[in-house]
Amino acid sequence: MPDRVSPLAPFSHQTFRTVWFASISSNLGGLIQAVGAAWMMTSISNSQDMVALVQSSTTLPIMLFSLISGALADNYNRRGIMLTAQIFMLVVSSLLTLCAYLDVLTPWSLLTFTFLIGCGVALNNPSWQASVGDMVPREVLPAAVTLNSVGFNITRSVGPAIGGAIVAGAGAAAAFAANSISYFALIYALARWRPQYVKTKLPRETMMRAISAGIGYVAMSPNILNVMFRSCIFGLSTSIILALLPIVARDLVSGGPLTYGIMLGAFGVGAIGGAFANAGLRERFSSETIVRISFCGFAISAVVTAFSTNAWVTTAVMLIPGACWVMALSLFNVTVQMSTPRWVVGRALSLYQTAVFGGMAGGSWMWGLVAEDHGAPVAFLCSAAVMVLGIVIGFRMRLPQFESLNLDPLGTFNEPSLRLDLKARSGPIVLLIDYTIGEKDVAEFLELMSQRRRIRIRDGARQWTLMRDLENPDIWTETYHTATWADYVRHNQRRTQADADVWKRIRELHVGEVGPRVHRMIERQAIPPRDDIFHKAPIDLQH
Repeated sequence: MPDRVSPLAPFSHQTFRTVWFASISSNLGGLIQAVGAAWMMTSISNSQDMVALVQSSTTLPIMLFSLISGALADNYNRRGIMLTAQIFMLVVSSLLTLCAYLDVLTPWSLLTFTFLIGCGVALNNPSWQASVGDMVPREVLPAAVTLNSVGFNITRSVGPAIGGAIVAGAGAAAAFAANSISYFALIYALARWRPQYVKTKLPRETMMRAISAGIGYVAMSPNILNVMFRSCIFGLSTSIILALLPIVARDLVSGGPLTYGIMLGAFGVGAIGGAFANAGLRERFSSETIVRISFCGFAISAVVTAFSTNAWVTTAVMLIPGACWVMALSLFNVTVQMSTPRWVVGRALSLYQTAVFGGMAGGSWMWGLVAEDHGAPVAFLCSAAVMVLGIVIGFRMRLPQFESLNLDPLGTFNEPSLRLDLKARSGPIVLLIDYTIGEKDVAEFLELMSQRRRIRIRDGARQWTLMRDLENPDIWTETYHTATWADYVRHNQRRTQADADVWKRIRELHVGEVGPRVHRMIERQAIPPRDDIFHKAPIDLQH
């Protein structure tokens, strides 16, 4: 059994340590800004669904643009993308501060600014989360992801209270100004970082092909699909806590912005406790059990919040969803990262974020409408029912157990020497691989080729088929296509150490001293440009 990695092991890596501390400042400013935006909306609008839309406007861009951001993260310099995102958010936050000081904000202009900040977050997040694997070795990656959750929730435990105090004492504009200043530390840390990226001679994938490859990989990865579905339900049902907490503070417990900030702080304190408990929980319980506990904790908190009129009781209850929030989301995140090789990790994380933040955006809007029509207590009770449904779904769609696969590149592929002078863009390329399989091994061979099909398509192959020779039934031919020669090379370079067992066993089943024969071909059309073989009779143009 491998030695247990210390929860603080990532801090031994200087880059991670520097960026982690710089992100504390940025996260603190972001939370202060969130308090200011949410409370300002309660000041300029009496509509409860408009208040809930503040949360939706921040999370909606993550749902809409994360996949594009993930493709950028896998094909371009992640550090440059993060710097661009941070500078963009600095500019937007500064303009928001100016408009707030000039007192020209309307509900819709405030939502526009929060939406733009959310766009910056959508651009930043896939590169940031994928870069964690560039800063630390794979064996300490789970601890690094947990430490990121700890860092965010340390700021969550004090940031909202600080934000509430700033809003109460100096107004929302001061909160927005504090957020603008907070970006500088992280921009400075990123500017000093010099990551070593693997160089490749292959051209970059086009945006559409990169997106298609990311979707294809996830579609052929059952573990990631399960994580995405469960995280979407989790985001949909649990988003009510953060979306309607300003309404809870103002209407249900008759508090002000400081009360709201303290409640958010309690949520953050609970999240810190959940983050530190993560490693121990994963050793004692299955991933599915931890997710069910998280759903259950949120449901209990929603019911208590619906009936409580005491600010201290509601604040104390916020500790529970805070802990459950980080336990579930960090588990989802680590499972995706540990199930994904480096070449596609940005896109896989972006699809995961699309699922969870899409659920949050839709849930925030939906619970806001329910609260507007039927009151906040009814909305909390309805959300609790959906959380219970999330537990029930787990009996049919269990979350995969947390595990670590060796997803390092296999590194055994050597680009073949060709007699044709192909360019990287030449294609389409067709591959045929001939196997000789004895009759007694056919059943096992078919099972292995089913796994082979999933791996091939996951790594970018198209039109995969398996054929059997009618005249010589021992001969089986696997075929697949790639769009270009560069895609063929890229496809083979994506094979991982975890895939090697399937290929090794297939080769063992192959009969003969020489291995399976590979035919690499390029498609060419044989029909001449002026071919009239399809005309049954001459065409008389005079009639």
